[in-house]
Amino acid sequence: MQENFSNSTQNFDVVVAGCGVAGLSAAVAAAEAGARVAVLERSTYDERGGNTRYTTAALRMESEEAVSGDFVQRFLDNCGYHVQPDFAASTVLDYANWPAMVRALAFTDPELIVFFADNVPPAISWLKAHGVKFGGIGFYGLTPRASPRIAITGGGLHLIEVMTAHAEKIGVQFFYETAAQSLVQSTQGIVCGLRAGSKAGTRHFACRSVILACGGFQGNPEMVVRYIGPKGRYLRPVARGGYYDKGEGIDMALRAGAAPAGDFAEYHAEPIDPRSSATEPIVMAYPYGVLVNQQGQRFTDEAPGPIDASYEDTTRLIADQTKGIAFCILDNKINDIENSRRIVRSDQPPVTAPDVASLGRTLGFVGDAAQRAIDAYNRACPGGVFNPHTLDGLATTGLSPRKSNYAVPLDTPPYHAYPIISSNTFTFGGLKVNVDAQVVNQDGELMQGLYAAGETVGIYYGKYPGATSVLRGAVFGKRAGEHAAQQAAAVRLSRR
Repeated sequence: MQENFSNSTQNFDVVVAGCGVAGLSAAVAAAEAGARVAVLERSTYDERGGNTRYTTAALRMESEEAVSGDFVQRFLDNCGYHVQPDFAASTVLDYANWPAMVRALAFTDPELIVFFADNVPPAISWLKAHGVKFGGIGFYGLTPRASPRIAITGGGLHLIEVMTAHAEKIGVQFFYETAAQSLVQSTQGIVCGLRAGSKAGTRHFACRSVILACGGFQGNPEMVVRYIGPKGRYLRPVARGGYYDKGEGIDMALRAGAAPAGDFAEYHAEPIDPRSSATEPIVMAYPYGVLVNQQGQRFTDEAPGPIDASYEDTTRLIADQTKGIAFCILDNKINDIENSRRIVRSDQPPVTAPDVASLGRTLGFVGDAAQRAIDAYNRACPGGVFNPHTLDGLATTGLSPRKSNYAVPLDTPPYHAYPIISSNTFTFGGLKVNVDAQVVNQDGELMQGLYAAGETVGIYYGKYPGATSVLRGAVFGKRAGEHAAQQAAAVRLSRR
C-alpha cells in the first residue's frame, strides 16, 4: 500500500535524483522505454550536471569499441579488503545461489565488474546515437600514459547539454533547485516515492521506482570527516559541481536498510593549487622538483612511475601533512622543458624568488629546512641524461625517501614554488547494487523500487582505476533506467 500523499503530489513511473551522467542516462533510458520520468536536481539549470559538468570526461578505453586491456584486472585488484576465503569462493556460483551474507558483503562483486566492462562499448554507442561526440584527449603529464584513454569532445559539459536537450525533447520533466531528502516506502517496504526540499517547501513525488544518482558526499564536510577522518577537514571538491554532492542519496538509502559498499574511508584525490578557483586547477609539476611540507621536509618519492598511475597516492600523502598542504619547489630549468605548461592547470602563477628561504617566507613553510632538504637531495643526484618525456631512471642514491626518476639538482635560480592540497574529486563509499543497478539491503535482498548509479554506488576500494567514473555513470545509469521502466511497464500490464 502506497503512502497517502497530499494533493500536491507529483506522480511518475520513475523519479531520478541527480542530473549528471548517471542521472541523465537513467532518465533518457527510462523515458525511451515508455516511462513517465522526473529528474530532481539540487542546482539551478545553469549549474546542472554535478561533477560531470566539469570533468574532461577521460575514458579508460583503447577505442570506442573496447575498454583498456587492464580494465577488469584493475578492479579485481582493488575490489575490497581481506575478504573471507569461503565467501570469496562462493562467488563462482551463479549470483542467485550466493549466500545472502555474501550478496550484502562490502566488496565489488566479480560479476558486477564483468558486466561493467562488457557494457561500456554499448553505452558509448548509445551516447553517440544521441549526439554525444568523442575524440582524442590531451594529458597533463609529459610522459606516456600508463593505460590508454579516449575522451568526450567538449568534456562533460557537452554530454550534459546533449543529454538534457534530448531528455526534454522526449518528455522528461526536470525539477531544478529541488533536492531529494528521504525515501517513501509502502507497508511492504517497497520504495514508492521521494520527499524533496525546494524553495517552495517540501515536495512529494510518488512513483514505481526511485533512481539515486545524486553523487557522493564530497560536498558535505560533516560526512567527509565522519568517514575519511580528521584530514577530511582540509579537503575540498575539485570542481564547483562537487559542492552540490551532499550525500543524501547514500544516507537516505542506508537509513532504509541498504547495504554499504565501496571504501568509505577513501576518495579520488588530485593535487590542486589552493589559491585557484578554477575547475580542476591541478599541479603535476612536482616530479621535476621536490615536495616539502610546512616543516620544510621531503616526505615522498616525487617520481615513482608514470604520473597518471601515481598521483593519487602522492596526493593522499599531501593530505596527511600538517594542515593538508605541501609545496612543489622547482628551479628555473623547468622553463627549459618543452610543453611544461601542460603539467599545471592552475590559473595562478608560481611564487618566484631568488632563493628557497624567500619562497618559504611567502608561502609559509620553513625555508631554511627546505634548503637543507634540497642540499641533501642535490648531493644524492646521480648525474646522467635527464629526459622529462620518459621515465629516465635517474634516481637518487643514499637518500630517504628516494626519488626514482628525474633526480636532477635544483641549483639554477630563480626558484619557483606552487602550494598543493588534495582535492576530493569524489568519495568512494556508496550503496551496494547488482548488475541491474538495484540496491541490495543488509540482508542481501533487493530493495524493491530502489536503484542507484554513478557516485552514489560504491565500487572503488583503495585505488581509483583512472578514467572509469564517467563510464560507471553511463553504464549503470542506463541500466537502472531500462530496468526501472520495465518494472513499471510490468505493473501496468498486471493491472489491466
